[in-house]
Amino acid sequence: MDKRAAVASIAATTATTNQLHNRSRSARQDAASGGPAYAPPIGDLDNRTFLVTGANTGIGRETALTLARRGARVFVAGRSEPKTLPVIDQIAAQTGNSALTFLSLDLGDLASVRACANEFLRTGESLHGLINNAGLAGQRGMTESGFELAFGTNYVGPFLLTGLLLERLRESAPARIVNVSSIGHYRAAGIDYEAVRRPTKSLTGLPEYAVSKLGNVLHAQELARRLQGDGITAYSLHPGAIASDVWRRVPWPVRPLIKRRMRSPVEGARTSLYCATSPEVANESGHYYDDCRREEPSAVATPELAAELWDRSVAWVDLDP
Repeated sequence: MDKRAAVASIAATTATTNQLHNRSRSARQDAASGGPAYAPPIGDLDNRTFLVTGANTGIGRETALTLARRGARVFVAGRSEPKTLPVIDQIAAQTGNSALTFLSLDLGDLASVRACANEFLRTGESLHGLINNAGLAGQRGMTESGFELAFGTNYVGPFLLTGLLLERLRESAPARIVNVSSIGHYRAAGIDYEAVRRPTKSLTGLPEYAVSKLGNVLHAQELARRLQGDGITAYSLHPGAIASDVWRRVPWPVRPLIKRRMRSPVEGARTSLYCATSPEVANESGHYYDDCRREEPSAVATPELAAELWDRSVAWVDLDP
């Protein structure tokens, strides 16, 4: 596939994704308004602690901002301290909440993931919400830890981080784990366990992105099964087609066209916040949400596949099952 064909493929894939999202959204909206089902009061998250990955920009930033505004202590995990510290200062200035802490995290490097988890655990803080928000799309390559770039960054890294923080989440129960997936997971036909250990095959990286997002859905499902009775609930979600930095490596001729019809990060953060904090879903676990509403995930996302992926993932990252 040459560059022109790759650009056309990206445009077609994005158009299809946007059409799926818009059709799904319009079918669900009631006549009243598209507002959130849960409008929380300011200060309702006092004495609650959250860890948000990829919170220096886009949806993650808006998620951290709203949590801080509502009184939570927020750990902001990201790759770049110079880029993240100014965001933390901005959030503190906007909210009057200075309980924000930077954690260094590169999800493509499992050593970095372990260091991030250890740094958090050393604080002795409770953990009431882990929001696995960080991700990438439209990029090609391999992670430092030997996985296809999208799969390793979007799925394997968050899987390990979650596993390393599970005991602290149990101690802090009730607690929640939120995986930011995508409607793109419907495009994945399954998981090729050999392909996810090789460099990106497609020229666009979008088929591999779909597989990684399927992984996020399966992860939440299996967490729900394994954590029954532990006081921890898990969720996966589609934030909407969002104009964020996740598309930063998509070729320039297509990138502005893709983002033109997308929703804002503020809108995109709504479903993450809903799953992380709403009392309406406090007793639900393992489900998939879109626009603050529970939806059926892809038919490929079966309990059998979720269990198999979990077992393989535990072996990949050398984690106690």
